[in-house]
Amino acid sequence: MNAPLPGRTPVPIPSRTSYVLEHLTHAILSGALAPGSPLVETELAAGFGVSKTPVREALKTLAGRGLVEMNEYKGAAVRTVDAGMARSVYDIRQLLEPEALRRTVAAGHDLGPARTALEQALSAEDAAARAEANRDFHRALYAPCGNPLLVKTLDDLRDQAALVSSVAWQITPSWDGEADEHRAILARAEEGDADGAARLLYAHIAGFVSRAFPKEGTS
Repeated sequence: MNAPLPGRTPVPIPSRTSYVLEHLTHAILSGALAPGSPLVETELAAGFGVSKTPVREALKTLAGRGLVEMNEYKGAAVRTVDAGMARSVYDIRQLLEPEALRRTVAAGHDLGPARTALEQALSAEDAAARAEANRDFHRALYAPCGNPLLVKTLDDLRDQAALVSSVAWQITPSWDGEADEHRAILARAEEGDADGAARLLYAHIAGFVSRAFPKEGTS
């Protein structure tokens, strides 16, 4: 496998791990590196113009974020996405994220960052940028909820949810409908309707996974 960005000019040593991490993340979430793609340290190091150390550290970070699977015998690979994995991630989001949003709205927190993220998602030039803006939109809704542990739990799912979205959008481009749902959620939240916004978010999360990964016999 060739590195996603061959021929890049090497960057200063302190920045090399973050440099590799940033570009591998983009390659994974844009689909340039498809689920299951092997990630060979020597090949990536050569492509990025760095030693294997920053590549290894970046892969460890990506594994911790749920985007890469590491196997002692097979090496590293982009995490595969199947219905079971998608439903597990979205099940937790469905249980927790609407309640976090309800608390954010009930407390009267500023939703300006959510509107900014929504606008960025609408103008995104590729799937990776859209996935990033989509993550930022959802985080802006739950981050001010007032419970740091709840925020951390949802933060830990952000990259995996973005990977699921990226894969699903390649199969079924459903972004336009989801963007409409985002607008409706934000509008209800800006009106101060905490319960209504939470219900719309619950339906949004449930609807996405049921469309993208329908249970057998329900497609």
